[in-house]
Amino acid sequence: MYRFLRTPRWWGINLFVLLAVPFCVFMGTWQLGKFEDRVDSHQEAERKPDASAQRAEPLAELLPVDKETSGRAAEASGRYGEQFLVPDRELDGRPGAYVLTLLRTDEGRSLPVVRGWLPAGAEAPPAPSGEVTVVGALQASENQGTKGVRTAGGLPEGQLGMISAASLVNVVTDDVYDAWITLTDAPAGLTPVPAAAAAGTGLDAKAFQNLGYTAEWFVFGGFVVFMWFRLLRRDKEAARDEDLGLAAS
Repeated sequence: MYRFLRTPRWWGINLFVLLAVPFCVFMGTWQLGKFEDRVDSHQEAERKPDASAQRAEPLAELLPVDKETSGRAAEASGRYGEQFLVPDRELDGRPGAYVLTLLRTDEGRSLPVVRGWLPAGAEAPPAPSGEVTVVGALQASENQGTKGVRTAGGLPEGQLGMISAASLVNVVTDDVYDAWITLTDAPAGLTPVPAAAAAGTGLDAKAFQNLGYTAEWFVFGGFVVFMWFRLLRRDKEAARDEDLGLAAS
């Protein structure tokens, strides 16, 4: 009754199943591992102490910014220079802007420093003059996927749509760090801007997308097994009918 299993057609079907099922299991397990890594990174980021409670470290020792150094307390010295507003930045649901001032460090490069958040319509306080030492949470440069970023043109002079070295390269002549800090203690008239979690450490849509892909791969693997049993049952019944002389002529 099972002699049909020796046909080339069934050799091909069995080979496909033997390859497809392990592949689906592997891919599903890999996607599940990616989701678990994001969960672990999210929990680790939540356990990370606030920058105000950390011992500040020299900026140079924390660069380049990665998942480990993002949010760490960084210290830099220099003189404040040009100042910009970063509009369309909400804080606790209120509209406003970030006040970003470039700090020309002793190394001769400029560090974007977000001195605080300014309510809409308010006037930004001037930066202090002379040599200063600032301490703030280290952040990676923003990109087009960062919340609040404006990529379209048309901003007035003195405003930036994105906090990044790329957005400043055509605005200032200094070499700009590919990083920025948000002050833990904002000056009067400004509110400290909380540090954002490092990219890839939050339970965002991409994390749950990995979980969805996990389910899909396991479903694919189950479907392959289901179809194999269905084809086996159909061909077995056909072979039985043939043996009994019931096959359609």
